[in-house]
Amino acid sequence: MVRRKLIQFLTTLLYNGNLPGFWQGRLWQGNSKSVCLPGLNCYSCPGALGACPVGALQSALSGVFLRIPFYVVGMLLLFGLLLGRLICGWGCPFGLVQELLYKLPVPKLQRSSFTASLARLKYLLVVCFVLLLPLAYYLFTGVGIPAFCKFICPAGTLEAALPLTAVNANLRSSLGLLFGWKLLLMLVILAASMFIYRPFCRFLCPLGAFYGLFHRLSLFGIKVDMAKCIHCDACMRKCLMDCRKVGDRECIACGECRSVCPAGAISLGKKF
Repeated sequence: MVRRKLIQFLTTLLYNGNLPGFWQGRLWQGNSKSVCLPGLNCYSCPGALGACPVGALQSALSGVFLRIPFYVVGMLLLFGLLLGRLICGWGCPFGLVQELLYKLPVPKLQRSSFTASLARLKYLLVVCFVLLLPLAYYLFTGVGIPAFCKFICPAGTLEAALPLTAVNANLRSSLGLLFGWKLLLMLVILAASMFIYRPFCRFLCPLGAFYGLFHRLSLFGIKVDMAKCIHCDACMRKCLMDCRKVGDRECIACGECRSVCPAGAISLGKKF
């Protein structure tokens, strides 16, 4: 869908509108930086105009006794109830990067029961790296740690670490094993994206896991008119995500299923 790709590009530019930051190596310090953006976009990206909700939640949890993250949780609930995983399909810069890499003409690994099992991994990462580890570090050491951002997030490496180190010699001289690990992980995920459709979104993204919980409740997204549906399963044969049915928790509302529905039973927009 050309319209979706255009919106993805525009969203990426909107999230990262501080373009001088990329060649100056400086982060945006305006008031908008305290506002959570709906998609996964690193706070430390030199172009970022807002905060990543995953990073903001971890930072708040790292000081849980001083700062309960009502604001961050409230924003996540708002985004989830309004859009659900439509955000993943239309408003995530790192999702766009993966989709562009998937267009390269190489053999593709199709979805299967194995990939469906791997899709559950992101829920485990939410519990372990986004919730428990930041809390545990604070409770036992008094110092919080944004565990997912620090040890896993490839978007942070691509959007923040690489641009900043490219223009800042002092940062390059301080790189260590952790940067090497995250660079390797990012390269593996990006390489996998050529063969597997959106592997980070499907298997590892905590934000996608959270938004997926709202697939029944979100105001906007994909819906099926069961009075028109002829149960031909063309939609599921077209789907590249690990969906069992249109609009379930793995659905990113990309709308590709609409193009193959012979009955016109699938629509994208307001669900209720």
